[in-house]
Amino acid sequence: MTPSFDIAVIGATGTVGETLVQILEERDFPVGNLYLLASSESAGHSVPFRGKNLRVREVDEFDFGKAQLAFFAAGPAVTLSFAPRATAANCAVIDLSGALPSAQAPSVVPEVNAKVLAGLGKPVQLSSPSASATALAVALAPLQDLLDIQQVGLSASLAVSSQGREAVSELARQTAELLNARPLEPRFFDRQMAFNLLAQVGTPDAQGHTLLEKRLVRELREVLGLPLLKISVTCIQAPVFFGDSYSVTLQSAADIDLAAVNAALEAAPGLELVDAGDYPTAVGDAVGQDVVYVGRVRSGVDDPAELNLWLTSDNVRKGAALNAVQLAELLIKDLL
Repeated sequence: MTPSFDIAVIGATGTVGETLVQILEERDFPVGNLYLLASSESAGHSVPFRGKNLRVREVDEFDFGKAQLAFFAAGPAVTLSFAPRATAANCAVIDLSGALPSAQAPSVVPEVNAKVLAGLGKPVQLSSPSASATALAVALAPLQDLLDIQQVGLSASLAVSSQGREAVSELARQTAELLNARPLEPRFFDRQMAFNLLAQVGTPDAQGHTLLEKRLVRELREVLGLPLLKISVTCIQAPVFFGDSYSVTLQSAADIDLAAVNAALEAAPGLELVDAGDYPTAVGDAVGQDVVYVGRVRSGVDDPAELNLWLTSDNVRKGAALNAVQLAELLIKDLL
């Protein structure tokens, strides 16, 4: 008889939390009891799971001794408040907020660095990286044996769902107001988001970099195992509900063999290579899918040691919820 595991999902009413519950059901994860938890404001809502509507309860009142594994799909403050309580109750933790230090909870993408799990003690603590770091790691890892990567340049066009349900509602409201020729009053964003691009996601520090940009650099280096890799990144807020897109430039120490690059991308797990002459889009390809799409694979205009790629991925599904569930699938084999 297959063993079952009692699972807690913190942030169960958010976009990632709801998708995580959906994926647990889709992949027939061996769930015994499923505890859906959130703040007091969201408690009392219900989320469907296996033909039932499960009530969401307050995380403050939960006894983590009831669960063997907890997914933290809320913000960093929630993780910092309740993850220690889970660990003290011998409950494994998979955190999606980026709040825990890597020495305590290493960042893992199953297609890239699952070997990290072999050295972990119990109760296990893991970080599922940001959606951007996950997508980029899946795409860049197959190229590490081919290229001596010297530097990575990234422009990340991020969907508003990266900032939660309130941001999705704001984009929908702004779009409706503009299409109906009504005056626009920005609320969640500090200016017009609909039909516009915003040059930053979050508040920059004194050097001009946002927390999300710094998190992406840190996590990508960790997952790829390249702590000294030079990475430049600009995160842009795009007027898209779901699905992130990335323009990526790799600088190699030697000329690029495009045929070998395409072959490596074609064979890589978690990737879908789009044929030359076409390209993937977030809305037309990535949303709702479990892979990262890559296209426009080409060398530099005048630099044969430069490689350019276009990537797109469902940030909520592939980048966040699915990666976390895949980590849980690895954990239940040996570590729980």
